[in-house]
Amino acid sequence: MKIAVRMDDISPQMDWAKWKRANQILAEHHITPLLGVVPDNLDDNLIKENESAFKEEFWSFLRKCQDEGYVLALHGCHHVYDTNKGGMFPLNSFSEFAGHSYETQYERLSHGKKILEEHGIRVEMFMAPAHSYDRNTLKALRELGISKMTDGFGMNPYMYRGMTFYPIAHHLEKQWNKPGYTTYVLHTNTMEEKDFERIERIVSQQDVISYREYLQVEPKRAGILYRVSEYGMAKAKHMLVKIRS
Repeated sequence: MKIAVRMDDISPQMDWAKWKRANQILAEHHITPLLGVVPDNLDDNLIKENESAFKEEFWSFLRKCQDEGYVLALHGCHHVYDTNKGGMFPLNSFSEFAGHSYETQYERLSHGKKILEEHGIRVEMFMAPAHSYDRNTLKALRELGISKMTDGFGMNPYMYRGMTFYPIAHHLEKQWNKPGYTTYVLHTNTMEEKDFERIERIVSQQDVISYREYLQVEPKRAGILYRVSEYGMAKAKHMLVKIRS
């Protein structure tokens, strides 16, 4: 199994010390990840630093990352959950997008994309906050010229409804000895010491690749049965996490 890495919740208010520590581990192994950038963060849960201390350097930091081969994704708009819908991939029962009209979703996605582009950031794909999206999300993304998403389960990228999906790990440790590709998801804002130790272990012992290499993999076509199976897996994982908590 080849493993790519995505880093969620990138904003001026993120915990920069934790992000830099995690990124340094990847950099030592010449691995460039996918960065999910929140264009206009209004989620209090993501505020770990004083925005004014980092805002000016934030956009130059992102442009530098992009020049160095990092892939940048539009991670929603405000990262605020205002519906109780899980959408087409129900790992969670809340969303910034799923359940809203096409017009509302298009407006949010367009606004977020415009912010990134005004700062010289190429939006290469979409990363749904809470992994939740619906058909209106996909329609709006296509209209905005975004045709790639980081989400879903599986061993290879796949195409569905005019989008190419790059799956995340359902259970990373159980997938290591299988063929194919997957994504290791990192939320550096909430990482603890054991999480940094896990990154060290994974990049040292497994076949971890840069995300841009993942984008070069030829996608397969997914049918309705595949998506039904994926939906069931996501729903089951959501229920299991809910029971454990």
